[in-house]
Amino acid sequence: MEYKLQATAPGSEARAGIIKTDHGEIETPIFMPVGTLGSVKGVHTREIRDDIKAQIILGNTYHLYLRPGIEILEKAGGLHKFNGWERPILTDSGGFQVFSLSSNRKLKEEGAYFRSHIDGSKHLFTPEGVVDIQRSIGADIMMALDECAPGTADYDYAKQSLGLTHRWLKRGWDRFNATEGKYGYRQTFFPIVQGCVYPDLRRDSAKFVSDLGAEGNAIGGLAVGEPTEQMYDMIEVVNEILPKDKPRYLMGVGTPANILEAIDRGVDMMDCVMPTRNGRNGMIFTRNGIMNMRNKKWEDDFSPLDEGGAAWVDEVYSRAYVRHLFISSELLAMQIASIHNLAFYLWLVGEARKHIIAGDFKAWKTEMVQRVTQRL
Repeated sequence: MEYKLQATAPGSEARAGIIKTDHGEIETPIFMPVGTLGSVKGVHTREIRDDIKAQIILGNTYHLYLRPGIEILEKAGGLHKFNGWERPILTDSGGFQVFSLSSNRKLKEEGAYFRSHIDGSKHLFTPEGVVDIQRSIGADIMMALDECAPGTADYDYAKQSLGLTHRWLKRGWDRFNATEGKYGYRQTFFPIVQGCVYPDLRRDSAKFVSDLGAEGNAIGGLAVGEPTEQMYDMIEVVNEILPKDKPRYLMGVGTPANILEAIDRGVDMMDCVMPTRNGRNGMIFTRNGIMNMRNKKWEDDFSPLDEGGAAWVDEVYSRAYVRHLFISSELLAMQIASIHNLAFYLWLVGEARKHIIAGDFKAWKTEMVQRVTQRL
């Protein structure tokens, strides 16, 4: 993987760059749709590519390991061949999913023991094993196994957790460098900065991660219960230390406003289930604010879903029709909302990139944050 920094916005840490992988180029800043089980829920691969214009999508190691399983993915020739997506893929290590299991997992020095949410079977994720699994999945960018401590964790727990994450990281990094990809193209490995909301721990972790010299770095353990302003503070603390000539990936964030604020603080890559999950529940994000499509106010509003929007569904379907679909529990409602929201998120980061290059990002961002947070 190669990264080229192309521009930095005046009065901001916002950056425009380009990431080159063997499956294509990624223009940053970028939002990455989440395809947990190898699919972005309710959206065809062709729509992700042609309508939403995604440049990279996510898969999840935990879920793909359990279903369909590594043997099937290897027989298919990797996830790209299995799901028909020809552009880059990033896989999360599964650490966050194991963290989410809480009562069904136990963390030890050797790794994370957990029980499957499907059948209760017992499994062990080690730092080395997770690298091997991601080699089999065939992701262009793979992530280190880490412990994602709760946002409300006390200092002693956070420090202990960070020590474990760093020891796991060194083991995973050594395994990555001792192994090769299985499908004839290059893969890369991103370490993850942790440390909860404690600046000294975040700085220690950012230094530890930077010293590894990986081709890109991730910021994890945010948007897990801490106040939004603390999240922004931690991004600033970490990005003061992470190398400027490597892409920075903020994991699991967030709302349109969160994304704009993260870009302003020097983040290059983001992912979140919000556009699809919230979309399936009737929440539509637009450049002018947020709509709840179940509200009665849209019942006889025959104007386009989002006039001038980024997706074809925005002009074809009316607000009244989309509300009718949601009220009637029609599956098409969830598909329309998912396509719209993802296309909007990709449009938003694309516009951010244009304004970074043009040199007026800061003023544009300030106005857009106010607009996208309004309730319509």
